[in-house]
Amino acid sequence: QSTWGELVLGIAIMLSLRSSVSRRLIHSSTRALSPCYTTFDPNTLSGKNPITLQNLVGGKWTPTTSYTNIPDPMKDGEIIVHAPETSEAELTPFIESINSCPKTGLHNPFKNVDRYVMLGEVSHKAANMLGRDADFFARAIMRVMPKSYAQALGEVKVTQQFLKNFAGDNVRFLARDFGVTGDHDGQHSTGYRWPFGPVAIIAPFNFPLEIPVLQMMGALYMGNKPVVKGTSSVSLVIEMFVRLLHACGLPTTDLDLIHCSGPRAQQLLERSNIRLTQFTGSSQVAEKLAVVTGGKVRVEDAGFDWKILGPDGANDERTLQYVAWQSDQDAYACSGQKCSAQSILFAHTNWVKAGLLDRIKKLAEQRNVNDLTVGAVLSETTQRMLSHQARLLQIPGARVLFGGKELSNHTIFKGYGALEPTAVFVPLKAMLANEADFKAATTEIFGPFQVVVEYDDSTLPLVLQACERMSHHLTAAVVSNDVLFQRKVLAHTVNGTTYAGLRARTTGAPQNHWFGPAGDPRGAGIGSPEAIKLVWSCHREIIQDVGPIPSTWKQPQQS
Repeated sequence: QSTWGELVLGIAIMLSLRSSVSRRLIHSSTRALSPCYTTFDPNTLSGKNPITLQNLVGGKWTPTTSYTNIPDPMKDGEIIVHAPETSEAELTPFIESINSCPKTGLHNPFKNVDRYVMLGEVSHKAANMLGRDADFFARAIMRVMPKSYAQALGEVKVTQQFLKNFAGDNVRFLARDFGVTGDHDGQHSTGYRWPFGPVAIIAPFNFPLEIPVLQMMGALYMGNKPVVKGTSSVSLVIEMFVRLLHACGLPTTDLDLIHCSGPRAQQLLERSNIRLTQFTGSSQVAEKLAVVTGGKVRVEDAGFDWKILGPDGANDERTLQYVAWQSDQDAYACSGQKCSAQSILFAHTNWVKAGLLDRIKKLAEQRNVNDLTVGAVLSETTQRMLSHQARLLQIPGARVLFGGKELSNHTIFKGYGALEPTAVFVPLKAMLANEADFKAATTEIFGPFQVVVEYDDSTLPLVLQACERMSHHLTAAVVSNDVLFQRKVLAHTVNGTTYAGLRARTTGAPQNHWFGPAGDPRGAGIGSPEAIKLVWSCHREIIQDVGPIPSTWKQPQQS
């Protein structure tokens, strides 16, 4: 019995140790340890231990003769990245690589169809690897584009889920054709989704993983060969992901990655056979690219995104709490640096009387630089944001609701912005009174800044008038469960990604639905099969007419 008891005890100890080791392994695998395909550790990245990036062209990682020093956004004066500053002469291999891809692409429904399967397998492996290395990528994002860990990890998870969505056969399903019978036997027409061939992707800084990856993979799925340019200040993230793709079996010659300035990218577009450029970023650059490319551009540009709080819901405590939280998230998460961020809040007087604005203020004041729930603003200076606030205060009746000052006790790089989450109240009729004030009130500030407007039932037409006069139509939210109110607002607005209902938000760019603007024929979508097919392929119709020629056929008179 003693021997048997010792044996049982020994087995129990062994199982306990095995479980403990397993837990340690699982725990260690979720930490930001540098994966084998990467060249740095986000935890040790510093002025004393910077990373030097490389271009990818023609299947080879290559250095450049000069580099741009990228500062740590949260530590003024500390250089953490040396990004290639590609010279004019160094464009030559990129031009040669781009021009080596024919108009028919790397694959199409008649050529190299095995690549649809290969890319489905690459997506499957990449989704698994990105899930394993999620913490690494989240912390890499945080080092160059300051946002909270939850926001950074959310970006990684959306990207991972997108890759899952297009694993297996789903890549070839994107190229599904359709057919129609002809006028006689042997005639049949088939519509195909056809690639453009050599294409370019110019990605923004605010989502350094999600946006370039979703567009880049969509381009590849449809048979194109993309050259990808991220924003140099954050492009270490996309470089690490391209290295991950290579580890997952993507041929190294399938895409090129260039780190360069905007003018250098323009030279590349002008000197190569790029047939489509997809751009995400400011409306000013989008308009310039439309000219440079001769209109061969798909854009997801600026969005002065509105939220309208309907007359219902304000008398319910739980709903009031939820809408306040969602409004704070929409306006100030990622320090307001989302193209879908809530730029203007039209609050029905019922919500104002219920104390919604005070609740939003309380939530906004809890944000701090320590957990990066507010942080560096990469495309606006502090002075620029404060100057815009001063301009708004010139509108009769305008006032600061909260914020309106530079962040205190911060070490943010002086070339970036540092502003408290800010809201400025502007009276509805005053905003609409003249074009200059309306333009000021509807100018997008890509930071933690929003305009708040109060309205009532009688002035809803003025709110809809304001929405009509806005120039860009990306996202919107109609916060109401009143179906008639919803339908009235939806019928008179055009924003491409619009949420409706008491849980409506403006910031929604997941992988499970279309995200993109409306009202612009150049508009680009992202994330969904429809978006990929619209942006990264064109329609080709092939009509088979093989006969037979009827034995009774006689040559008709010429017409």
